[in-house]
Amino acid sequence: MCKISFVIPCYRSENTIAGVIDDIKTAMAKLKKFSYEVVLINDSSPDKTVNAIEALVEQNDNILGIDMTKNFGQHAALMAGFHFASGDYVICLDDDGQTPPAEAYKLIEKLDEGYDAVYARYRHKKHSSFRNFGSQMNEFMAEKMLGKPHDLYVSSYFGIRRNIVDEILRYENPFPYVIGLVLRSTSRICNVDVEHKERTVGTSGYSLSKLISLWMNGFTSFSVKPLRIATYAGVTTAIAGFLFFIYVLIVKFSHNPNTPLGWTSIMSMVLIIGGMNLMVLGMIGEYIGRMYISMNNSPQYVIRKVIKK
Repeated sequence: MCKISFVIPCYRSENTIAGVIDDIKTAMAKLKKFSYEVVLINDSSPDKTVNAIEALVEQNDNILGIDMTKNFGQHAALMAGFHFASGDYVICLDDDGQTPPAEAYKLIEKLDEGYDAVYARYRHKKHSSFRNFGSQMNEFMAEKMLGKPHDLYVSSYFGIRRNIVDEILRYENPFPYVIGLVLRSTSRICNVDVEHKERTVGTSGYSLSKLISLWMNGFTSFSVKPLRIATYAGVTTAIAGFLFFIYVLIVKFSHNPNTPLGWTSIMSMVLIIGGMNLMVLGMIGEYIGRMYISMNNSPQYVIRKVIKK
């Protein structure tokens, strides 16, 4: 019998996670040929999420809980969940009830067809304007920096096969970005359309700083394109500076000998070139800093306890 593992990172979900589990039970009751388990990861939530997970584990034989020592982020929580998931297919979804388990069968059907990864595409997103902006930026970054196909939509509701999970788990650096890991592991990826439910309790746990950190993980851990962009920008600035210098000489000696070669033009070029230098050095520093942290064996996550029945 094929086994499904549901992996759910949890943060501020003490009032929602029980409902998600009920929805999973209802959905899987209709899929008789599959067994399933649920892995719940408490990403050091400040509310009573860990207590809710403990209660669910006590009430169900097929639920496992993981309690993290601090907030490592959604993608690190997913990596922890992958380590404990034993299913042939792994389905990842949110803890807030917006990603409906009732439509998980659509992802499973595509995995049965032979796809390695399947992402849910929402017909009408019910996120806030801020989260929608973050999603758009995430899509842009994944396409431009990671080579995501233009017509592929990526989301936090997705399914992957066991072999892809095993490949993802080979990544041990402290800056996991699951979308990048999936994209580098396979090209057999597709979308299925699902509904996106309204959030009934609380707000998103993503702040601007967390979104920026996530984007930085994506394009510094899996792409050298930022360095190439910095190189192109530096070359462009140098060419622009040279052309401006030629222009000033032509104007002075051919049209108006009184044209000043002075302070304003020089300072403009100094500021442009100085700014470009700082940008390039900052980008290089970001890469070197991440290499240093990785060499120090900083962990992706640390588990306080595994919650079993």
